[in-house]
Amino acid sequence: MYILGFDLGTSSVKAVLLHAADGKPAAAATWPTKEMPIKSEKNGWAEQDPLEWWKNVKTVCQKVLYQACVDKKDIKAIGITYQMHGLVCVDKDLNPLRNSIIWCDSRAVQIGNTAFENIGSEKCLKRLLNSPGNFTASKLKWVKDNEPDIYSKIHKVMLPGDFIAAKMTGRPLTTISGLSEGILWDFSQKRPADFVMEHFGFSPEIFCEAVETFSLQGELTSQAAGELELSEGIPVTYRAGDQPNNALSLNVLNPGEIAATAGTSGVVYGVGSEPECDLKSRVNTFAHVNYTKKCPRYGVLLCVSGTGILNSWIRNNLCPGMDYHEMNKAARRIPTGSGGLIALPYGNGAERTLKNVSPGAMFANIDLNRHSLGHILRASQEGIVFAMTYGIKIMQETGLKVNTVRAGYANMFMSDVFTQTFAAVNDSTVELYETDGAQGACRGAGIGAGIYTFETAFTGLAARQTVEPDKKIIAPCRRAYSEWLEILQKIVSERR
Repeated sequence: MYILGFDLGTSSVKAVLLHAADGKPAAAATWPTKEMPIKSEKNGWAEQDPLEWWKNVKTVCQKVLYQACVDKKDIKAIGITYQMHGLVCVDKDLNPLRNSIIWCDSRAVQIGNTAFENIGSEKCLKRLLNSPGNFTASKLKWVKDNEPDIYSKIHKVMLPGDFIAAKMTGRPLTTISGLSEGILWDFSQKRPADFVMEHFGFSPEIFCEAVETFSLQGELTSQAAGELELSEGIPVTYRAGDQPNNALSLNVLNPGEIAATAGTSGVVYGVGSEPECDLKSRVNTFAHVNYTKKCPRYGVLLCVSGTGILNSWIRNNLCPGMDYHEMNKAARRIPTGSGGLIALPYGNGAERTLKNVSPGAMFANIDLNRHSLGHILRASQEGIVFAMTYGIKIMQETGLKVNTVRAGYANMFMSDVFTQTFAAVNDSTVELYETDGAQGACRGAGIGAGIYTFETAFTGLAARQTVEPDKKIIAPCRRAYSEWLEILQKIVSERR
């Protein structure tokens, strides 16, 4: 018996075929090999063609089937995870009316800010746990105001994962978690946020019915089965945004558990049991994948845009011929604190944790007589950890507890310097796993199909490495963080 999971990212689509009995991947593939294009007609705009997503889903599915050589009748469930906060507008035939306005598009920032003021900050934070900000509802308002002909033809509004599921099943659906990521779920009343729809002038009919995250959400139609080269009738039993799903893939479901990633950007996603929010909107609260009205679970998300991109910039510009393993070795030779060298990794745009200030990436306290390339490499990794730690402190202000941090063994978490610094400065255990979003979608689908329970879904998932805080470096790490924080606060105050 097998479970098929799809991960619709910004750059590619990944598929994994998971063997249900032992929880091990039978096959995995990613497509395309080159990054999917992002269309940007104006500064701050970012769009993708939903039909291109579907084309790549079909291709990657065929590649996994070819690689695994399994009987497609043995595939018992499908799960989908996807890039969050995108807007897909479809007609009655579920065909896209325009390109999707994706997560990193910033055209609707002012629309969301104005709505926050007009609806009332207290009402938004109490009932939505967020400002409408630059999320899906605000993007739809932009379409309504600027493309009225397209808006008039909208049958349903979807998130990227909802669109892929609809292509498979013919059913336009979403989830409570999905509504919350669009800032369209009223946590106080535990229902869709009618007052947001009314404020923006949206008809409730254009929004999809919300189903349980883990549930029967439709079955493959004959047309979809033919295009995917799968059997008709396979149930789609799970869908979730990429960050809640990444937490699921790491078995982060309970209060006090934290999931982290550190690729181009850095994300920390924590689970809480109370509807708390950050009054300054520096971190965001959504319904987690296991949120129910009777037993709510909240996912608190912080994103630092400029994290691992600093490491890749250094490699491309300062370390010709070195790979990341060699860079990590050079960083490891330098003592904790990098000899006083400070790195701010904020070189990838405005930072929400800094209330949308963009301080830029920079090095401070460079001593030309003492500091070497190794110091730059270590200071960069420490600076990235400190930026994520700064966000974690904000999360803790909302009442979120940080006990155990789980991360995939990938990107920055493959560095001992990075992982040990993270554990020491946050005084937390870091568990590293070999898993990914597509595997998480498989496990979620297994739960939704009744193949797994929450207790059995993580069969085959074991920590590759557990890193405890090293008492020898806790004090120097904290001193370095204090010095880093002092410089950050000075720079941010100057940029405001």
